[in-house]
Amino acid sequence: MSNKQNYLDYIPKKTDKIQWRELDNRLIQIIKPRNSLLDKVVRKLFFTPDKFVIDLDEIGSFIWKQIDGERSIYEISLLVKDEFKEKAEPLYERLIEYISVLKNNGFVEF
Repeated sequence: MSNKQNYLDYIPKKTDKIQWRELDNRLIQIIKPRNSLLDKVVRKLFFTPDKFVIDLDEIGSFIWKQIDGERSIYEISLLVKDEFKEKAEPLYERLIEYISVLKNNGFVEF
């Protein structure tokens, strides 16, 4: 995965472990349940919420909507560039970092 060129060929897919919804402002909100045994113990001891809620910004929401299990990261990058022009630059670095964060948090898989 260190080769960015190869990374652009990956096809991200949303995992079934999370839920998400589109808000009235067209931004995406990701909801990740906290239901492991450890999460349940921590919730009882410290009264923490039973789920994480993450609000995506405009570009993040746009990218999320493009992740369909069929488009490659490169194909998504073309859509982002077309939609946001210079606002998305540096495009590849930002997109790869963003997709990596989604993957590392269990929101997408390849």
